Amino acid sequence: MRLHVGCAMWAHAPWQGRFVPSGLPPGERLRAYAGWCDAVEGNTTFYATPTRETVETWAAQTPPDFLLLPKLPRTVTHDRRLAGGDAELDAAMRAFLDAMEPLGPRAPALWAQLPGSFGPAELGVLAAFLRRLPRAYRAVVEVRHPAFFTDDRAAAHLERVLGETGAEWATFDTTALFEGGLPTSDAEREAWAKKPRLPRRTRVLTDRPVLRYLGRDDPERTAEGWRPWVERTAEWLREGRSPTVFVHTPTNTDSLELARRFHTDVRALVPGLHPLPEPTPAGPPTLF
Repeated sequence: MRLHVGCAMWAHAPWQGRFVPSGLPPGERLRAYAGWCDAVEGNTTFYATPTRETVETWAAQTPPDFLLLPKLPRTVTHDRRLAGGDAELDAAMRAFLDAMEPLGPRAPALWAQLPGSFGPAELGVLAAFLRRLPRAYRAVVEVRHPAFFTDDRAAAHLERVLGETGAEWATFDTTALFEGGLPTSDAEREAWAKKPRLPRRTRVLTDRPVLRYLGRDDPERTAEGWRPWVERTAEWLREGRSPTVFVHTPTNTDSLELARRFHTDVRALVPGLHPLPEPTPAGPPTLF
């Protein structure tokens, strides 16, 4: 039983000098982040597969119990749409799996973020793809097609496909963004235009739930919106599950601090929860 929390990235300009030291070289930024949170989304791998040497530096900067959930490259999920027998897809997957290997236990699952157009008619393709994944990895699948949230038969079919390989259905909850009033900033307006607007889904399939929560620019409104998830996460922990929760905001300016706050809120309900690491001060100590 453990709760991992984190953000969408481990390096963000507004954090420098506030949460993490300014001017850190690339090879030290993940280490500084890992002093605040014990998980991070592998968004960078969605856009391009890094070199194996780069991934080795990620492993060197993090403890073994840190979680990095790498997303499959968009060439696999969006361009080739998981279609097996495609030489380009097979080559992309081989390169990706080889690059991720140095993470070892830090990457226990591979994240397939599927496009909004990937619907019930393609579940056979998803099933075939999941069966081909190495057994060393669990799979986390994020779907955005509305049918999976409004059609019980489509949802049940997806659950059967995921259940056959022990895969989890990742939740991306954007309801706090859309139900908390009109946007108040350019970042929130951009999020309204780009993020999926889908019903909140709380059902999980495995003992390793994964939640992405998107709030507002205002930290207090973000914390107000996550109250149902604090209670749900506490329930998962009491059931013996080990969830991973990623906290987003439109600007992500405060998300590093908010992720820790979410952990604190859950720990108030589950006092035996494992504590987070203590962050390194962002600047040198002063007398005043």
